[in-house]
Amino acid sequence: MSRKKVTVVGGGFVGSTTAQRIVDLELADVVLTDILDGPPAGKALDMLESGPITRTDSRATGASTATGDYSATAGSDIVVITAGFPRKPGMSRDDLLKANYDVVKAVVEQIVKHSPKCIIIVVTNPLDAMAQAAFKVSGFPKNRVLGMAGVLDSARMSSFVAAECKVSVENVHSFVLGGHGDDMVPLPRYSTVAGIPLPDLLPKERIDAIVERTRKGGAEIVNLLKTGSAYYAPSAAAVEMVEAILKDKKKILPCAVYLDGEYGIKGLFVGVPVKLGAGGAEEIIQIKLTAEENAALQKSSGSVRELVNVLGL
Repeated sequence: MSRKKVTVVGGGFVGSTTAQRIVDLELADVVLTDILDGPPAGKALDMLESGPITRTDSRATGASTATGDYSATAGSDIVVITAGFPRKPGMSRDDLLKANYDVVKAVVEQIVKHSPKCIIIVVTNPLDAMAQAAFKVSGFPKNRVLGMAGVLDSARMSSFVAAECKVSVENVHSFVLGGHGDDMVPLPRYSTVAGIPLPDLLPKERIDAIVERTRKGGAEIVNLLKTGSAYYAPSAAAVEMVEAILKDKKKILPCAVYLDGEYGIKGLFVGVPVKLGAGGAEEIIQIKLTAEENAALQKSSGSVRELVNVLGL
């Protein structure tokens, strides 16, 4: 049986770390692409040469897409899109939005041509709007376009909860819904430590502090790094989604998916619990929200809709 094939578009920190994790876990053969000529091939060769040490037979190859040639990606089962511009000083959110929309549009047009049956996972920011762009440009059914955000945001929350409770991260399951932005919706009521709801373990002020830190998790890392943004946790989050799909795990993870009335939201990509399997987003899990939680989710989706409207999607 031939190995699965995953293309990672964008050879920066997030893309190359995603590729490395997929190879290390022997999930698939990986094609790493970038508009630069040389670095993707160099990074892929470096990964390949680590195989005898890490005991993995997954193959990594690199390809430049500078000329618009995506033929090396043909027949991919999954395509993870990390390519895009980081936000630079003096750049508005709308500037970033339009620049990255152009990148995602160009990538998706080529992906559809070479891998018409693939599942697309979008990591490029602003994430929910870029997933919406990929969905519209691809013409794929909604189960085959996903955005990676909730897994990352939930992992950040779980890290903080584990540290606060002084327990193993394996005991902690956190739940974060909504758009991948400052008004994401962490749900302490659905977050547990060894099955015990968080409000039964921690006082409200400690939970509020964890929720606030979760919302600002990306910015905290950006401020510490000075240049660039997070990539270890984002790549791990993308790979958890890749693994759930390739292994047909039917694993419920929070992902940005196209809602068609679920949670009272229509025609928009927003983070909700999703069952991931070989078909991509196989089922949207609808949980009961309090009036306050629902209001927060509607506010978060409103922020996403503003961005989508700017792009005319």
